[in-house]
Amino acid sequence: MSQKDSINLMQALDQLEREKGISKDEILETINQALISALRKNYGKTAQIMAGLNTETGELEGYLQKKVVEEVITPELEVTLEEAVKYNPEAKIGEDVFIAIDTRDYHRIAAQAAKQNINNKVRDIEKQKIYDEYKPREGEIINGTVHHIAARDIFVDLGKAEAVLPFSEQIRREHYSVNQRVRAIIQRVDKENRGLQILLSRRSPEFLKALFEAEVPEIAEKLIEIKSVVRDAGFRAKVLVRSNSVKVDPVGACVGVRGSRIRVIMNELSGEKIDLIPYIDDELTLIARALSPATVNSVRVLNKEHKTAMVTVPDEQLAMAIGREGQNIRLATALTGWEIKVESETQRAEAGRKEKEAAIQELIKIDGLGLKYAEMLITMGITTVEQLAAQDESVLQSLEGIGEKTAQKILAGAKQYVEAAKEESVKTETEAEVENNAEEGK
Repeated sequence: MSQKDSINLMQALDQLEREKGISKDEILETINQALISALRKNYGKTAQIMAGLNTETGELEGYLQKKVVEEVITPELEVTLEEAVKYNPEAKIGEDVFIAIDTRDYHRIAAQAAKQNINNKVRDIEKQKIYDEYKPREGEIINGTVHHIAARDIFVDLGKAEAVLPFSEQIRREHYSVNQRVRAIIQRVDKENRGLQILLSRRSPEFLKALFEAEVPEIAEKLIEIKSVVRDAGFRAKVLVRSNSVKVDPVGACVGVRGSRIRVIMNELSGEKIDLIPYIDDELTLIARALSPATVNSVRVLNKEHKTAMVTVPDEQLAMAIGREGQNIRLATALTGWEIKVESETQRAEAGRKEKEAAIQELIKIDGLGLKYAEMLITMGITTVEQLAAQDESVLQSLEGIGEKTAQKILAGAKQYVEAAKEESVKTETEAEVENNAEEGK
């Protein structure tokens, strides 16, 4: 390599450093390591080699470092004094001597290895730079251009890097073409699995949340808080919002004057309908609000432990409350964490009639308790024989027409009925256990 070539090389490295931000010293170190690696193939893996590119002369230089000894045991690392003085007349036993290596035959090998290593280094450094730039931006909205589409995945040019918008993170009703602008959220930046990947999403709830943060200044100012977002991307979303100021209406602020803010967001999402739900601590009221835009008459808890609730709506609102293919009720369930069941007023009335009829049929099994008194007890909330048996005589005597003796008779009959039912249950369980043991004995 001539001095001119050396100058050209250093200029190229300077340019690479400026344009790519890759350290010139790192590339020179890569060249040096490539040369050392090539020399080791001839001089041994354990040989102490110093080699590299002399940036002033443009020449590859290499030296073997060996210790001067009286008797050579390890030729790769040791040399006799007689041999050492050929390279350094002042060499002494116990000192190191540096033996120049003829590197002319290694120029091509070193150049090829260096080129490969440089390419790898450039790619690794560029990937690391991209990773360092985009990793902290996870959760941020970014704009790009469709570069190409493969297997329904969209590859997006971000300028400094390429990202992918997987099919699973696209809004189904949307279609893209090359050079089309794309706006999405950086969902994840990963370099562990298949190299560097910047994964985008337009389908995630976080994208919708980020759009609100971008369009509604009150959210950025912490006056409004988005508690939760659930979506059926491209069709409907529910956003639970809470105001941290009595002066700010969370729904009104998110909608904007004449719907200006919410319209921008809906247009970005291909017309996706967005229900804004004002947050409230009362879970039953929140369930009612979550079924928006349907009107709710009442909410009652079916099972508090398993968080199951029944919602009653006007007959004409039933279809809206459930939504197309159960969409509205499914989103409301996801938003509140409650399993929601919906019934119409007519269905509720019919269910109530059946429940009352069943309760009457159970209560009139008790001797002395007729239809009239059964209906009175149901009005008081006593619908089962077990509930009746647990009552005090005074409760029954409070009913018109029931005296002390009648009350005692009814309660005695109820308790007898409950005890008989328990004995029958124990008997049935015992018989079942005996039958199971007999089957196992076979």
